[in-house]
Amino acid sequence: MDRGALGQAVALLLVVCSLGPTSLAETVYCDLQPVDSKVTYVMSQVSEGCVAQIPDATLEVHVLFLTFLGDMSMLELTLQTSKQGGIRPREVLLILSVNKSIFLKLQAPGIPLQLAYDSKLVFHEALDANTTQLPSFTTKDQLLNWANTKGPIASVAELNNPQSILLRLDQASSSPFSCNLEPQKDMGHTLEWSPKASIRGCRLEGVAGHKEAHILRILPGPETGPRTVTVKLELTCAWRDTDAAVLILQGPPYVSWLIDANHNMQIWATGEYSLKIFPDRINPGFQLPNTTQGLLGEARRLNASVVASFVELPLASDVSLQTHSCGSGLQPSPTPVEITTPNKGCNQELLLTLIQPKCSSDGMTLVLKKDLISTLLCTIISLTFWDSSCQAEETEDEFVLSSGYSSCGMEVMENVVSNEVVIRLLSSSSPQRRKVQCVNMDSLSLQLGLYLSPHFLQASNTIELGQQGFVQVSVSPSIPELMIQLESCQLNLGPDMEIVELIQGQEAKSSCVSLLSPSPSGDIRFSFLLRGYMVPMPTTGILSCSVTMHPTIRSLEVHKTVSTRLNIISTGLHDKGLVLPAVLGITFGAFLIGALLTAALWYIYSHTRHPGKREPVVAVAAPASSESSSTNHSIGSTQSTPCSTSSMA
Repeated sequence: MDRGALGQAVALLLVVCSLGPTSLAETVYCDLQPVDSKVTYVMSQVSEGCVAQIPDATLEVHVLFLTFLGDMSMLELTLQTSKQGGIRPREVLLILSVNKSIFLKLQAPGIPLQLAYDSKLVFHEALDANTTQLPSFTTKDQLLNWANTKGPIASVAELNNPQSILLRLDQASSSPFSCNLEPQKDMGHTLEWSPKASIRGCRLEGVAGHKEAHILRILPGPETGPRTVTVKLELTCAWRDTDAAVLILQGPPYVSWLIDANHNMQIWATGEYSLKIFPDRINPGFQLPNTTQGLLGEARRLNASVVASFVELPLASDVSLQTHSCGSGLQPSPTPVEITTPNKGCNQELLLTLIQPKCSSDGMTLVLKKDLISTLLCTIISLTFWDSSCQAEETEDEFVLSSGYSSCGMEVMENVVSNEVVIRLLSSSSPQRRKVQCVNMDSLSLQLGLYLSPHFLQASNTIELGQQGFVQVSVSPSIPELMIQLESCQLNLGPDMEIVELIQGQEAKSSCVSLLSPSPSGDIRFSFLLRGYMVPMPTTGILSCSVTMHPTIRSLEVHKTVSTRLNIISTGLHDKGLVLPAVLGITFGAFLIGALLTAALWYIYSHTRHPGKREPVVAVAAPASSESSSTNHSIGSTQSTPCSTSSMA
């Protein structure tokens, strides 16, 4: 072989080697950066959760622990139940625990729903559901214990940064009868949710052309059963060349793919895959690398010059990807200007829900935090009342709009104050208007009364040990626009004794406490039984209760505490029972009386019989023993029933 032919052979060998697997193991120079594309995906796996079946309950409880990254987020929450042939679905209590402020869009058609949440963090428009304030808890276990008092728990889920949640209320026959939390739980059909995800892209160095690659990598989940992932890819490019794009799908071996794309493209996937237009035609998959660098190298081997989208997701059921790239138009940026520009995309609907005034004796005040406004991508030019001369004061952190009741267009109707707030935004040519109302809480008086009968006729400041007390919490004047909730009550008996918790988290703390029906005017009522024997004996106590006042109109809630001083007396005997020393004294006295009476009867019997009719001592002892035994039996009976001793005395 001459030197020219040998040189060509060596060059060809080098080219072949450069295309082999060895070159793919080398680092591929591709700086992945966020791109202006959108990906949404649906999954049923949660950080921690459980599902249970509760077939005979009239109310089922569902708990969602939601963690958000931003200061203000939007959440779409949907509840569904299957049609039950005209049977009314049972009542549902949904508990939302959130760490940041959210705007809730709730849909629960035809479901009798109660919603418990922190009204300082959850904002929403009008809801077709009964709402209640979620008590403050420091741990997850405390909240779950409180939820258990409301009814059997059907599901619990902990989610990180969700965008939307679908909760299905149908019972799963395969679920256990109790809800025990499991890490990385697959909620199956019960819950599906869409987290927020980021898309990255990059330009592959040293590759010419305009071919682009879309790479989706599904990470393994805790369960390894067969799963089908539906992938929808929507490209806005005009070209139709099959060789202009390639879709690379990599996942665990138990994952298959159903692909719905609006463009022709090459498809490389691990596991079997089929197209939505030909679902019955199953195509075999390929062996692909399971690392980021390996997948980028695969895109380069397929002659892609641009990775238009690179997404890594946990095990999902549906993935939707929308991209505006088309190869050469890729503009990766760590902070895309299109997303963060303040005068674009202002969420005006959510901004208006933040307008919640507070009324006091001085007037109406409204505060808007600047960090929340910037989170909503809004820029406020001016913030005024109906009278535009009453403008908000701007500080470094917030806007504060306030006015007395006699100016700025205030309308005062009894205890309700109304006005209109006008917001001018940089992104809108027309101002946004919202009617605001609030209740002057400072004009309200909160009363706490103790009564000694369930008729609540005469208040008292004295209670006996062992006596039942009836408590009423009322507000005057009574306002229809105000809802009152009793959060907690306690009885402080002094520094030497533990505080007696009566009500905590809107629930009775013990069996000695009963929540009663409210009065005809809506006053809160409950009863409690004070223990009959305590060491040391208390003489005074302070009964205190904390309430939350929720205006039914959109306004800030108010928390208040009211207390009253009680005198506590103790008597040896009263109609509620006997204390221990009295019982012991009566028992010992009854024993002495019985013994003396027995001795007296024996003495009379032995000295009054006729001498000629005396029988042997052995024969005489029998009736005496019988009589004494009968008497002793009565004493024993008296000792076992103190109430009988009391009546005899």
